[in-house]
Amino acid sequence: MTFKLVSDLQLKAKTVFCRVDFNVPLDGTRITDDRRIQAALPTLRWMIDQGARVVCASHLGRPKGQRKQEFSLAPVAVRLAELLGQDVRFAADCVGAEAAALRDSLENGQVGLLENLRFHEGETKGAQDFAASLAKGYDAFVNDAFGAAHRAHASVSGVSGLIPVRAAGFLMAREIESLSKLIREPRRPYYAILGGAKVSDKIELVEKLIEKVDGLLIGGAMAYTFLAAQGHEIGSSRVESDKLDLARHLESLAASRKVAIHLPIDHLIGTSIDGKSVLGLSATPGVEIPAGGIGVDIGPQTIESFRARLAPETQTVLWNGPVGFFEAAGCDKGTRRLAEHLAGMSAFTVLGGGDTAAAARVFGLEDEFAHVSTGGGAALELLSGTTLPGVAALER
Repeated sequence: MTFKLVSDLQLKAKTVFCRVDFNVPLDGTRITDDRRIQAALPTLRWMIDQGARVVCASHLGRPKGQRKQEFSLAPVAVRLAELLGQDVRFAADCVGAEAAALRDSLENGQVGLLENLRFHEGETKGAQDFAASLAKGYDAFVNDAFGAAHRAHASVSGVSGLIPVRAAGFLMAREIESLSKLIREPRRPYYAILGGAKVSDKIELVEKLIEKVDGLLIGGAMAYTFLAAQGHEIGSSRVESDKLDLARHLESLAASRKVAIHLPIDHLIGTSIDGKSVLGLSATPGVEIPAGGIGVDIGPQTIESFRARLAPETQTVLWNGPVGFFEAAGCDKGTRRLAEHLAGMSAFTVLGGGDTAAAARVFGLEDEFAHVSTGGGAALELLSGTTLPGVAALER
């Protein structure tokens, strides 16, 4: 890393603009998962202990430049205060008089939170005048929002050159360090497990992984596109019909690099899906899915095949995307069994993507992996070889 860490800064009596990722799910005003808030606590506590005056800024949801109460960060301020064990002042705007009043009211070791950055369209547009308004009056910029690092937004990259001192928070640094191990010289054998819905969402990642891994295990809905491209019957399973040639290209590319792509050899299927309920569950005897069948999980033969590929001598595993519709009753066995298998390995195991992390959390295994990334899109882009604007801004 070629940027400073927050621990490299002298922050006593300094006013810090801290970009965090508090984009948490809400049920009304109730936070249903505070993991992203908790992930920022080490950085915030370090600055508090140093006597900094910390103003946090974050987005929440997609209000598209409009002030919408359902996207207010006010509930986050309440939860952050509970977690820190101290008062957290809240400003009803992120720029202007209210934001300035919050900034100037803080004493050493105190924390404030600004209202949703995306209530202003200048945030997502990366507008320099909006960035200048955000940056005014601060001594240091600390970016701990890895989940937003792939966005060239005003609060991510725009403010960086406008504040005298800049550094990465502990979460940002840990994410980059852990994910970079998979890019530079990963320990071998190195396998990647890919799931989720779409091949198209992960083209660059798959191409990059083919250069690095010893094998790819593909499950989830994206596997049906690969199977359909091979000529298999996939029933009514979800498939990207316009990406069949892409799947063939990726398989050809992998073959040229002598990287094996392992696809499901049997499936759990249903007859219909209603929300998070799957009706008519049954297992197929082999790779073909009958007419009307909808693939919802890898089958028992595939589970054992995938587990066998991830042998004890495996040194590195990246897992991005559940291998089935794990949220539905009876459809979580593939994802659960793989998670349990990885949790028991001595390999360097990295989970990337929100759904994968959510699955690990549901199974009570979140703490059993070497690294669980908080950034879905950011992690994918970093692993795909893309330079993240938020990281580049810190390195300038």
